[in-house]
Amino acid sequence: MPLEAGLLEILACPACHSPLDEQDTELICTGQDCGLAYPVRDGIPVLLVDEARRPA
Repeated sequence: MPLEAGLLEILACPACHSPLDEQDTELICTGQDCGLAYPVRDGIPVLLVDEARRPA
């Protein structure tokens, strides 16, 4: 289930404050040095650094 466009515009990466990009069931940080992937569970973004997947 995609997030509302207005919500995605105001969300930012908690680690580096860069915008987030929605891909499948994750929100990917667009920061060049960050790149964390935050899960979206039941339509709710989990913006906790401890829950984020590190870039490969």
